[in-house]
Amino acid sequence: MGSARVIRVARADDGVAASTLRDGIAALQAELGVTAEFPPEVEEAAAAAAANPRLPDLDRTDLPFVTIDPETSMDLDQALHLAREGDGYVVHYAIADVAAFVTAGDPVDLEANKRGETLYAADAKIPLHPKALSEDAASLLPDQVRPALLWTHKLDATGEGTDTFVERALVRSRAKLSYDGVQAMFDGGGFEGEYAESLQLLQEIGEKRIALEAARGGVSLPLRDQEISVEGDQWSLEFRDMLPVEDWNAQISLLTGFAAADLMVYARVGLLRTLPEPDPRDVQRLHRTARALGLDWPAEMLYPDFIRSLDGKNGKHAAMAVASTRLLRGSGYASFDGELPELTEHSALANEYMHVTAPLRRLIDRYAGEVCLALCADEPVPDWVTTAFTTLPETMRASARSSGAYERGVVDLLEAGVLSTRVGETFAAVVVEVEEKDDRQGSITVEEPAIEAKVTGPSALPLGEEIEVRLESADVAARKVTFTIA
Repeated sequence: MGSARVIRVARADDGVAASTLRDGIAALQAELGVTAEFPPEVEEAAAAAAANPRLPDLDRTDLPFVTIDPETSMDLDQALHLAREGDGYVVHYAIADVAAFVTAGDPVDLEANKRGETLYAADAKIPLHPKALSEDAASLLPDQVRPALLWTHKLDATGEGTDTFVERALVRSRAKLSYDGVQAMFDGGGFEGEYAESLQLLQEIGEKRIALEAARGGVSLPLRDQEISVEGDQWSLEFRDMLPVEDWNAQISLLTGFAAADLMVYARVGLLRTLPEPDPRDVQRLHRTARALGLDWPAEMLYPDFIRSLDGKNGKHAAMAVASTRLLRGSGYASFDGELPELTEHSALANEYMHVTAPLRRLIDRYAGEVCLALCADEPVPDWVTTAFTTLPETMRASARSSGAYERGVVDLLEAGVLSTRVGETFAAVVVEVEEKDDRQGSITVEEPAIEAKVTGPSALPLGEEIEVRLESADVAARKVTFTIA
């Protein structure tokens, strides 16, 4: 799967640029009708729930869990513990138990069903749940006993799953770790603490799961995130490549999503994340794009293998990766109770799959988790879950549209801010996309500063080639930049 272009904040202060950023984001939120604030009755219900959760009897606070997230994250959905078992492994994966605090039909639940998911862009987050839950009582913060959905996965020597079980349990994370910090441990910094042995297995298991993904035909695009620094009256942007530890960590989440889908498909009840197979015409179009870029794509090579060979730092490869996003369009959710939906697989993952690992940030995960709990306990799926099957897919489609609009708006704002003092300058850029209906228009990537923008030329744009572009305008209020061929 592709990495979303989410801008991360590396540094920020309270200078002029930060104030401009805040004002621009506030205007965007008003335009989209979204807010980080919750109605008083929702905040009151969240505070009451935080003080009186429904706690399970099973106590697994003996397991030295850790969380691994961006350094500033406080809404910690997942904690992991890894161990060897014979020539295989056992993976314990604790997921925040939102249903221990939220009851169907209560104010927090009704508001969450309006929002669908947390919206992210820069440091301007629009949370799904009030912070009293999402960043405090329900979050798997270190040294706090928390209710969780505890997934136990058994893996063989190759990393393939052989058995799965999920149940409610009390857990306690030992440390709140960051991606950068854990990567530094693997790069030679060393491992310490009672979780050291568990953490060292992350690379071993992660790489085996990545190998299984490749063998299965899974697709992962080498797209890069943007990172912003705001200091005084200066904004700066740079591209950020995903760290290996992020890939390894993501594999544990994917493992759990595959296991959840298996449980629900076998029982013929639940929810699935789906993506149809690519249109053969789109694959043929990509072959033509590869030829235009001078990239070798043998006819016998399947597109997942070709895409896996791309390097996002290479201009021609980056153009190819952007073109390949066409294959990942059309994802959605399907609910079922009795008969399986016509489409059950997520083609980019080459497997049946369901989101269950981010219930603090994504509404549908809470419902899917409850289905799996009921199936493992050999109990009926709760009525409040099955009743929502008819509305959840559309709720998530609407929230995805809001999320995309919000992220694009913040990206456009930041790029305009970074370039606002550089109108008239020329930049080296790579053409990463050309419009089908008008080949004089397309998209470029500027490496410094790290910008992706539209461009117009007097003739056909040379896909994958480096060109000189001139910045004609950068309007922060309108969140728009305009480039032309220099």
